[in-house]
Amino acid sequence: MLGQFGPVLRAFFLTAIVSAAIVPAARSEVAVDVALVLAVDVSRSMSHEEMRIQRRGYADAIASSQVLRAIAQGPHGRIAVTLFEWAGDHHAREIVGWTVIGGPQDAQAVAATLLSEYSQSERRTSISGGIAHAVKLLEAVPFLPDRRVIDVSGDGPNNQGLPVTMARDAAVAKGITINGLPLMTEGGYGSQFNIPDLDEYYRRCVIGGPGAFMIPVNDWDQFAEAVRRKLVLEIGGLMPPGVPDGNARVMPAQFNFQPPYDCLIGEKIWIRRGW
Repeated sequence: MLGQFGPVLRAFFLTAIVSAAIVPAARSEVAVDVALVLAVDVSRSMSHEEMRIQRRGYADAIASSQVLRAIAQGPHGRIAVTLFEWAGDHHAREIVGWTVIGGPQDAQAVAATLLSEYSQSERRTSISGGIAHAVKLLEAVPFLPDRRVIDVSGDGPNNQGLPVTMARDAAVAKGITINGLPLMTEGGYGSQFNIPDLDEYYRRCVIGGPGAFMIPVNDWDQFAEAVRRKLVLEIGGLMPPGVPDGNARVMPAQFNFQPPYDCLIGEKIWIRRGW
C-alpha cells in the first residue's frame, strides 16, 4: 500500500523513534520540597576575606546536621539547590548548578564545590539583576518543586539595573518567595555606597512572597549561624517565630502604614557621588 514511498516512510518513522529515545526529557520527574536559589553578593564593597567567609558559611550550613535534619523531615526528604554569585546586572556566575540534596553525601559534595575556588568580585550592585537571574533559574529548574524560593544576600542597596521593587514584584507574581540576608557590616572597597538601615531596605524593598523574611547579619562572626538558621526555615517552609534568641534577628515581611521608604536610595547615592 505504501508503494514506492514505503522505504522512505519507514526510514522517517525509524529516525523519529530513535531521536525521541536519545533526546532527554526537559524536566525530571523527581519531586523536591523546595527549589532554592542562593544568590550571593560579590560586588566590590565586599573584601576578599568577606567573600571567603561567605563561601565557608554557605558550605558549613549546607552540610550541617540541622539543615540535613530539616531536609529529612520534608514530605519528599530532598531539596534542589543552586548557587550563583552576582554583582552588577551584567554579572551572574554559577558556582553550583541545580543539585538535589537528599542526604549527607549530597550536601558534602555541594560544600566541597563551594570551597574549591575563590570568589571573583565585580563592579556595581544590582539586586534586581540577581533576582531576575534567579527567576530564570527557577523557571528552568529540572525538578518538580513544591515551593520556589530565592535567598539573596548583599551588603548594599541596588544601584544598577531595574528598580529592585520591579524585580521583586515580578518574581512574587510568579509565586516565588524572596528572602533576604542583609549584611550590616563595614569595610571593603565601595562601602561608601552602603546605607545604615540596610535591614529596613531589604524588608521594605527586596523580600516578598508567601512567608518572606530576612535575617540581618551585624558582624561577620554571625554569618555562618545566620545562613544555617535561614536555610532551616526555608527548607521547612516555616514562618519565623518572631524574634528568636541569638545575635541574628529574624524579621518577617510586613504590610503596615509606616511612612514610605525610598527604595531608590542606592541609585541616588551613586548619582550623587558622580559615578
